[in-house]
Amino acid sequence: MARLVALGGGESGVGTAILGLKKGFDVFVSDKGIIKEKYKKVLEHFGIDWEEGQHTESKILNADLVMKSPGIPDKVTLIKDLIANGIPVISEIEFASKYTDAMIIGITGSNGKTTTTMLTDHIFKAEKLNVGMAGNIGDSYAKMVAEKSFDFYVLEISSFQLDGIIDFKPQIAIITNITPDHLDRYEHEFENYIASKFRIVTNQTESDFLIYDADDEVIVNWLEKHPVRSHLVPFSIQNKLEEGAHVENNEIVIQVKNNTMRMTTDNLALEGRHNLKNTMAASLAATLVGIRKDTIRESITNFHGAPHRLEKVLRIGHVQYINDSKATNVNATFFALDSMSAPTVWIVGGVDKGNDYSQLMPLVREKVKAIICLGEDNSKIKDFFGNVVDLMVETFAMSEAVKVAYKIAERGDTVLLSPACASFDLFKSYEDRGNQFKEAIRNL
Repeated sequence: MARLVALGGGESGVGTAILGLKKGFDVFVSDKGIIKEKYKKVLEHFGIDWEEGQHTESKILNADLVMKSPGIPDKVTLIKDLIANGIPVISEIEFASKYTDAMIIGITGSNGKTTTTMLTDHIFKAEKLNVGMAGNIGDSYAKMVAEKSFDFYVLEISSFQLDGIIDFKPQIAIITNITPDHLDRYEHEFENYIASKFRIVTNQTESDFLIYDADDEVIVNWLEKHPVRSHLVPFSIQNKLEEGAHVENNEIVIQVKNNTMRMTTDNLALEGRHNLKNTMAASLAATLVGIRKDTIRESITNFHGAPHRLEKVLRIGHVQYINDSKATNVNATFFALDSMSAPTVWIVGGVDKGNDYSQLMPLVREKVKAIICLGEDNSKIKDFFGNVVDLMVETFAMSEAVKVAYKIAERGDTVLLSPACASFDLFKSYEDRGNQFKEAIRNL
């Protein structure tokens, strides 16, 4: 019996363990941290052997196959030892994809991939297609493959998950955009991170499709230097395209497979130029699989976006409060500030991942009336923007930041939480940060 070890006892590790057990593997789950109670119960229910608080090498180095959770870097000693011993180390998406014949729509990018994934899934479900949504969002992909039988999978895929693929191949790949992010995992080389994102097309053939942002210079330049076999389907809000999607006279124009469809931009459920692009990407994927035009048109007007992504929370005293906690890098915050139409009180800060704030400067000068710093170390933000806005306040707790924003904001203003930083200095996660923001607003 082949031995499968899942490193990490979270969603992907436990899902892989369930699928591995079903496929006849001798399964072991190892987590150096503490496994959440809900996952322990699942492992015990299935009778899967597990450990926490350590990695016992004697129980791991005898594996035939190792699934590494995306949060574990390749440079840790245990991973190096596994590779040195010739033991394959793969990601959950690589493992699970071997056990399904479903069509896969794989979505990656620095920003927008969650929204694009959810909107694509929404359109597919509106067409009554048998579709599952998984990957870096919601339930484990492997667990879905183990327990259900879908005709389509819409997968949100991170660069870390793509690093662990060998044969994985989506029939439709989407790259929303590529901006510097997670560079600490890529030797601080942007080119390494770009290459990781483009692994999504590694195994694609001429019969597969790559949907991509033709306005993104990083993507376009990479494609010029590294031609791919996939059929290219671009989208743009800057230029008219012969094939793909572009904007013309307040309409999205979709042209693929000798089909043309026009959709007004007036009634889109999602606001902002970046969400216009997310809508185009999802609509292209839907068109490629033959979903009816009316279904696509209706779906993009009634979709409810993901939490913590330009989420309108409450309007208090004619001040709109917006939760964009998922903006964990500068590019995501750029999109948020770009979509603001009212004077903005901006809450920013957290764990800086080597941020270059210069691209935000024109937007801050134009739209931001006050900055509230929220983090353990706000020095970089203060140095960069201190002379740009009239008012800057330093805070160290969400409740404090929201109270300050409430005092500063005037009728017609917007209070925007868009941190441009990771959350791990003061919060458990970006979700925790966003939830604390919403709770603090409700307590005003």
